[in-house]
Amino acid sequence: MLYCKTDEEVGLLRESNLLVSRTLAEVACHIRPGVTTLYLDKLAETFIRDHNAVPAFKGYGGFPNCLCTSVNEEVVHGIPSDYVLKEGDIISIDCGVILNGWYGDSAYTFPVGQISGDVKRLLEYTRASLEDGVKAAVAGNRVGDISSAVQITAESGGYTVVRELVGHGLGKRLHEAPEVPNYGRKGTGPKMGKGLVICIEPMINMGRKETIQMRDGWTIKTADGKPSAHFEYAVAVDRGKPDILTTFKFIEEVLNKL
Repeated sequence: MLYCKTDEEVGLLRESNLLVSRTLAEVACHIRPGVTTLYLDKLAETFIRDHNAVPAFKGYGGFPNCLCTSVNEEVVHGIPSDYVLKEGDIISIDCGVILNGWYGDSAYTFPVGQISGDVKRLLEYTRASLEDGVKAAVAGNRVGDISSAVQITAESGGYTVVRELVGHGLGKRLHEAPEVPNYGRKGTGPKMGKGLVICIEPMINMGRKETIQMRDGWTIKTADGKPSAHFEYAVAVDRGKPDILTTFKFIEEVLNKL
């Protein structure tokens, strides 16, 4: 059952997702060689609570922290730790909040200092696959239209799409119907109506598509140890064009100053 939100509910979800956007920008100010992922996690938690919200991931299914911090070959769900970021790393930071009972959820993959041209290209194609997928989040289209667009863009760069992990609906729960895969065929899957809010989140690998789960029960890595990138928007399906509830504008303002 797909739950399409009212305009008022979409407005509340916009507030939650704007707070996530601002939290990621606050974290971006501190991403540099020599910083631990746990330090970034504590910064984010303080920022979220100072804005009258609750970290959505902390305690979710037993997850111990506020952020998912996934470095290099870690695809998603990395647990913040004493790992010290170093020049040339990339780090996917996935953040969720609960504000006024509604969830926000977004992710961005950051360079740490100067990164190689190959890795920079991976980030560019992953971001482009997200943007192309979002264009299909229009009332009357099907979920497979998004999935197909993401896959075509990612694979056009010679990259592979992670199969086991998907995007999802978003609302009063962090994960609602429908699932939003990053691969598939146009014209398949559930039909989307105005007010459906979904998270579109390509997870794109430089090497093979296969992944493995680590012993911590959370961290997902690429099976071949090659880098992976991850970007995520929350989007409200609308007539004619998508309504993107997330913004990367605040993040990019920070990155452009560094």
